[in-house]
Amino acid sequence: MNCIVTAGPTYEPLDEVRRLTNFSTGRLGTELANYLAARGHKVILLIGETATYSGERRAARVEIFTTTADLRAKLKAVSSRKVDAIFHAAAVGDFTFGRIFAPDAANKLVELKGAKKIPTSAGKLLAELLPMPKIISELRGWFPKTKIVGWKFEADGKRADAIAAAQKQVAECSTDACVVNGPAYGEGFGLATAKGETAHLPNPPVLFDALEKFIHK
Repeated sequence: MNCIVTAGPTYEPLDEVRRLTNFSTGRLGTELANYLAARGHKVILLIGETATYSGERRAARVEIFTTTADLRAKLKAVSSRKVDAIFHAAAVGDFTFGRIFAPDAANKLVELKGAKKIPTSAGKLLAELLPMPKIISELRGWFPKTKIVGWKFEADGKRADAIAAAQKQVAECSTDACVVNGPAYGEGFGLATAKGETAHLPNPPVLFDALEKFIHK
């Protein structure tokens, strides 16, 4: 089957030398891509430029993305092809920078525009963070016949809350399933499907096996 796996973080530039990003090594997505490739699937791995995991990448094709806009463009670029499954494990940023303000000589906040590198002499900065449109919500429109599995990392709450968040993503984004993990979920992973089913998967190998079986259903 033709599969796409996204992995690692996006980033958003503050200026040409500073950026806002997520904590993500890209390891889980890379290992999932390796597993699928070893099982005979043709895999495209889209991985963040700042992913720190240095393990082998066995996908037939590996492309590097930078910002959320760049990842969005790369996904749209392959939407005309036959894609059987997408595993969207990338840690896509929730915010991008809007306006940036710094105090002038009279200690009045003024907007900074066009600086390639904001000087530290500007002192305290006030940065506007704007919500970033979610790529997961756009995938069904680009890939109407593809099995789509999203990801949710939940830090707060209990396991039931994490599972509810995964089920909400599935319903709102018209995906086929969502993998949920993080401190709120606890050890292992949950797999919530569009049918309202949830399975507990204790470790990555079991998760990868379940995901491969899921796309064959």
